[in-house]
Amino acid sequence: MTQPDVVIGIDIGGTFTKYGIVDRLGNMYVEDSVSTEAYEKAEDFIAFLYRKITEDINKTGKAFNLKGVGIGAPNGNYYTGKIEFAPNLKWKGVVELAKIVNGQFGIPAVLTNDANAAALGEMIFGDARNMKDFVMITLGTGLGSGIVANGNLIYGHDGFAGELGHVVVTVGGRQCACSKRGCLETYVSANGIKRTVFKLLGEEIVPSRFRDVTFNELEPKDITRAAEEGDPIAIRAYEYTGELLGRSLANTVAHTSPEAIFLFGGLALAGKWIFEPTKKAMEENLLPIFRNKIKLLPSGLLDKNIAVMGSAALMWKELEK
Repeated sequence: MTQPDVVIGIDIGGTFTKYGIVDRLGNMYVEDSVSTEAYEKAEDFIAFLYRKITEDINKTGKAFNLKGVGIGAPNGNYYTGKIEFAPNLKWKGVVELAKIVNGQFGIPAVLTNDANAAALGEMIFGDARNMKDFVMITLGTGLGSGIVANGNLIYGHDGFAGELGHVVVTVGGRQCACSKRGCLETYVSANGIKRTVFKLLGEEIVPSRFRDVTFNELEPKDITRAAEEGDPIAIRAYEYTGELLGRSLANTVAHTSPEAIFLFGGLALAGKWIFEPTKKAMEENLLPIFRNKIKLLPSGLLDKNIAVMGSAALMWKELEK
């Protein structure tokens, strides 16, 4: 029997790492996650991950032709294969992750940041398959962005292009984990919208289900549910979030003139609550030459693990070279 060609897609997060075995068509044969926090050293974590993935492959009873490993990680640098000063990982400083993975797995390894991986996943497996110019916005704990122009992911001269989450939208605004103040992701992200809810609670006296909820208890899905039930604080929180995101996307359009902008992540699952105010603000702030031309779309991989699919797509694209 012919062994299918597959790659390993790995998405490294501050808390959990997700992985999968993916073929060229996007079929996933193995999918699981492990704790990232349990390991102080990247070398120990990768050794454990190698053993875990090997066990998972053996459990399938199938033989695969492993072609390589694609990795998405915070502050992952495509050019160097290194994670550089990621604030949300225990592995501090510069970590030569691609080199460590290559040494452990014995196959080629390539690294980029998580938003770039998501953009590649959309381009190869999702709804951007026929697009040469688009932007992927990931709305998770923070805000990431991957920019594709003329069919190529834009990395910049140093590998760190596309940090839309750290564009300052409010001078002297909210403190960000990057040490700056007023970054977009402090307003437009899972944590950002939570901060907005509590800001509004202090400014308004309207009834709200959140008045007896602590910050740590609040989840973005609770805000969506409350908006659907007519909670004024939840609705206004999404309006405010969408307004800031839409305004920032209008600036991005002026830079790259994309065919579409895709939203992915927890906030994207809010549907109309985030899409409608974002679209409205974007159109209001676009140059006339761009108005009513840029599609704002949910990711075509919302029902799949785009982080793993994207990391796998990174390796497949590398192999095509």
